[in-house]
Amino acid sequence: MHRSPRVSSRLQSMRSPVPSLPAALTSLSLLFATAAGFAPAVGGGARTSAATGLRSVPGPLDTLTSGLASIVRIQNGVTVSTRAIGQYGPARKFLPTVKRLYDVENDRDCRLVRERVTELDLVVERVIPSCGNSRAASDDPDLVVPTLVADEDGDEVTVEGAEDILRYLNDKFTVDGEEDGGPAAGSEEDAVGELLNTLSTYLPGYLRAGRGAAVTAAAVESPVLGPVPRPDVPLVLYGYEGNQFCRLVREVLTELDLPYELRCAGKGSKRRDELADVAAGQKATQPFLVDPNTKVKMAESKDIVEYLYERYARWTPPSAVLGGLSSVVTPLLRPVYGALAPVQAGSTRDDTSGYDAEISLARAEIYEEISRRTVVVYTYDLSPFCSEATDLLRSAGIKFREVSLGSEWLPGLLREPAKRAALLEITGQSSLPHVFVGGESIGGLYSGSPGLLEAMESGRLQRMVEEAREAVRS
Repeated sequence: MHRSPRVSSRLQSMRSPVPSLPAALTSLSLLFATAAGFAPAVGGGARTSAATGLRSVPGPLDTLTSGLASIVRIQNGVTVSTRAIGQYGPARKFLPTVKRLYDVENDRDCRLVRERVTELDLVVERVIPSCGNSRAASDDPDLVVPTLVADEDGDEVTVEGAEDILRYLNDKFTVDGEEDGGPAAGSEEDAVGELLNTLSTYLPGYLRAGRGAAVTAAAVESPVLGPVPRPDVPLVLYGYEGNQFCRLVREVLTELDLPYELRCAGKGSKRRDELADVAAGQKATQPFLVDPNTKVKMAESKDIVEYLYERYARWTPPSAVLGGLSSVVTPLLRPVYGALAPVQAGSTRDDTSGYDAEISLARAEIYEEISRRTVVVYTYDLSPFCSEATDLLRSAGIKFREVSLGSEWLPGLLREPAKRAALLEITGQSSLPHVFVGGESIGGLYSGSPGLLEAMESGRLQRMVEEAREAVRS
């Protein structure tokens, strides 16, 4: 896909500088701490909430990093500009209509355009996700992102690239055709402000890395997995660019490849009164989603995201943070797990006959368990990887039996060490979760043969489940 031109120095220098960088660095350290498992976790009834905090549904880490992404651009995309021509009143009929905006949520240039759209208090009739594996990019491989299409008295005007789009928006929707001002050009303050501002335009992308940049496999059309549910009428989103919770919803709309109508309602917008009428007794907070297809109206980013996954995806994707962590940590710990499993089960006892008998019994129990159910998952109660695996299966509508071996693999928390050692003997894998389909091991959440997520994304899991069910029926 062609990339759009970068915003000119003139335009950059007139945007407000980032307040400070230490907050962003602090957030990164917290990100790694949470990813490494230092976040509080509890067992029992709190398991669902732990999973919710780690899955693609927004949790505390998402709120933190999205909030910091807003802070580094705190003067942008929040308040309606005093230069904006009012969308309500006599001038409205003379203004262009923004018909379409081809957009990628976690793209620097697109972010600059969306900030200005908020500041000019505009309505975009269709925000069309346009990342590399989107439908829009598939339909037009030469598509430039961002691209804005406007209607001027029946004539369609197409503007490509952030710099030209910003110039067009300022020309058409401000009283003097200019961007909001900053320090005097050429001054020392201007040079420092421009440098800090340039840095601030990149930081939100790093803080929200991995989100809002590609369509998830749960929403990609596939001849193997079949069609994905799609809305007949585009969704409507009330929000503004600088709101950390609106960002979380826009990311998922991009990842699910869902076009939507954007009705900006930043600070000072008269559209907030409109939102209060639309909410009709509900909380008129932003983000606020209206789905004309189901008559659903809702606020709260977490509720909206859960709704979007349930309605317009095959399943709720697991945590990208855990996926990255697994790719690094699992290869390092695999030999440790393999060495400890038999030791924890008692292999070092002087009389190994007792150990052999226990492993034999555990092995028989495993064979019995995986032969009686189509899908069986061996788990730990406190493991976020296990919670992700079971939540992934639930969101895909796949029934399974969960067999817990204890709270964790650590001494004192492992309830059935013999069964863990038996799993190692049977499959060569002692780490959990461990998923079996039709009596066959497919491994853990991210790793194995081929691993639960890869099996689901390729359609292999669904085929194996159906074949196992057919075998039972026959």
